[in-house]
This record gives sequence, C-alpha cells and structure tokens, in this order.
Amino acid sequence: MTKDELKLLLRSFKKGSVSEEHLISRVRSLASESIGFATVDHHRALRQGFPEVILCQGKTPAQVAEISKRIVARHQPLLATRASKEHFLAVKKSVPKASYNSVARTISANTPKPSSKGKGTVLVVTAGTSDMPVAEEAAATVRMFGHSVELLCDVGVAGIHRLLSKSALLHQARVIIVVAGMEGALPSVVGGLVDVPVIAVPTSTGYGTSFQGIAALLAMLNSCASGITVVNIDNGFGAGFAACMMNR
Repeated sequence: MTKDELKLLLRSFKKGSVSEEHLISRVRSLASESIGFATVDHHRALRQGFPEVILCQGKTPAQVAEISKRIVARHQPLLATRASKEHFLAVKKSVPKASYNSVARTISANTPKPSSKGKGTVLVVTAGTSDMPVAEEAAATVRMFGHSVELLCDVGVAGIHRLLSKSALLHQARVIIVVAGMEGALPSVVGGLVDVPVIAVPTSTGYGTSFQGIAALLAMLNSCASGITVVNIDNGFGAGFAACMMNR
C-alpha cells in the first residue's frame, strides 16, 4: 500500500463507506509476512514509496517465485534484480503477467503508470556498450518507480565528441546516472557540464588492473567535478532508486 492508497482508505472510512473492521484489516496487512525462508516487508511501500525489491542472486528459483507471488498478491509492483532465466520461468508460473529483461536481468510485473511525482527525466549514460547490463538495471528501476527515463549509450571519453554532440540531452535531464568501467572518467566529464545531480556507477568492465571495478570506483570517489554521488560497483538498482528519490 502506498501513502496515496492509505489516504484514500482513511477518507473512505471518514465518509462511512468503509467499516472499522475493514480499515483495521487493511492496516494490519501492511506488516511483514513470514514465509519461513524469508520475511516479506509489505510495509516498505508506505515507508519508502516502493515495495520490497527482490535480489535474486543467492536465492533459488522457487524462493524468488514464492516471494514474488506474495508481493503481487498485495497488488504491489514487482521488481526482481540479478535474475536468471531460471528465476523468471519459476516466477512466470505463479505470476503469469511477469516479464523478463534479459539485458538488465530484471523481472517485473504490475508496472505503475508514469507518476506525476517525477519532476523531469532521468538520463542514464554509458561509457561503453559493455556497461549496458548495469545501465539497463538502472533504467528498469526508474521505470518501475513510474518516472521517465532515457538512455544515452557508448559516449565514453575515448571519443568525447560523441558525448558533446548530445549536450542537449544532458541539459534536459533532471537527474543523470553515469555508468562507466575502465578508468571511470566519464562521470567527471558529465559533472563538469551540467547543473543537476549526477550519480556515478562504476562497473566491473575492464582489463586486469581495473580490479573488477575498484579502479573506476576510486576514480569516481576522487572526481574533481563537484556534487557527484557514487554508488557501489555494478549497482544499477541503487543508482536508479536514488535518482527517483532526487527526481521527486
């Protein structure tokens, strides 16, 4: 249940169209639900504006399917990240309307309509095509929050003219997510061109001394461009979540 849905329920109770018993039952259902191997947090949408998101990594397909079923049963949006095809096939059996993004590795259902809370467009920028899985995870997260999102791909510093030729897109965005591996220089460039929040996402893309994204992470943390926020390596979901909070 979202804050808007709770307000509507309380208004209905005040008007007398909803009984006290029904109100108590609905409020009770906001608590967590224990299913043995997991405790599903049904209260999270009310606290944070979006229900619990499932991290599929480390969970069996059966576990992901059961958690997904419990979330969808409450008519809440479903988003599962780091999902394999096996996870999706298991979820599809209990949630027939679920869809799978093989690039982002996300499972989704009950996608909300575009929200009026978003003040603008979230732009996701990638340094290279190899960064697309993380960028798509960020974009999928933004869409599930009901915000507008655009992708600008393969505009890294190896050919900076590619980025500069798209400067109009940069200046139209309300929040920018920059996804880069290798030496992680692109967020600094973007941060020096715009006056909106920039969220940097280091990826594990790169050769040996990139150390699976540590080199890019350290470069982004030490960016000389002011106001850049950095999330963890390959954390497209975290970047998308933060971008939506900023955009609203």
